[in-house]
Amino acid sequence: MKWKKIVSALAVTVFSAALLVGCGSSDKAASSDSGSSSASADKVYTIACDAKYAPFSMEIDGKYKGIDVEVLDAIANAEGFKYNLKPMDFSGIIPGLVSGQLDGAIAGITITDERKKAVDFSDAYIDSGSSIVISKNNSDINKLEDITGKTVAVKKGTTGSKFAEDNKDKYKLNITYYDDSPGMMLAVVNGNADFLIEDFPVISYQIKIGEQANLKVAVKDINSTPPQYGFAVKKGENAELLKKFNDGLKKIKDNGTYDKIIGQYL
Repeated sequence: MKWKKIVSALAVTVFSAALLVGCGSSDKAASSDSGSSSASADKVYTIACDAKYAPFSMEIDGKYKGIDVEVLDAIANAEGFKYNLKPMDFSGIIPGLVSGQLDGAIAGITITDERKKAVDFSDAYIDSGSSIVISKNNSDINKLEDITGKTVAVKKGTTGSKFAEDNKDKYKLNITYYDDSPGMMLAVVNGNADFLIEDFPVISYQIKIGEQANLKVAVKDINSTPPQYGFAVKKGENAELLKKFNDGLKKIKDNGTYDKIIGQYL
């Protein structure tokens, strides 16, 4: 009888301990979830833009302005998230996303199937198009077929460079690479290249304001379907940031902020 009482007491002790352990685990999980929410609210995203890509991003009096920069800022305000803007050469942006050094990027990045293998894109925030651009004194290039045998200046990692590489044999192209748009534009003006490939909104803006008055557009769009720009994050990661961008983009389109920003430049 005494043995039965001991066994019974032990059973009660074990059961009580189990209850305590269960309660402890539950409290810890709740605390962890609360901390996670707080960390998410305090998160400061590192978001890249192209350092030299007017009218999408450009430095004026020590501050960055342009379509990309201002659209991002408006979306961040609408969605209530914080970020640090990191201007850099375009060629380093997608590698920076893939390596995890960047949380996101808005840098005139054309949405392509090839890039979708490495990054996830937002909804498109603007339509674009790749143009053949020549010196204003050049009368040799008037249509796409006229680029045959010519030297082309392209910016590393862009859809323009991909077009040149994909069509190198077809048009017998000599390809020269540059880190930024001003570099390749100067090459054409100086006669070091016959033409360059640049997104139409970019070059049309720069010619319009006189910044590239020595250039002209020979072929407005070399694409069968006009490409689109998207905000990008590392593939499979930062889904929360991507959702915030899409939600914010819709909000600023609905309230007129988006049209106001675009209207300043295009």
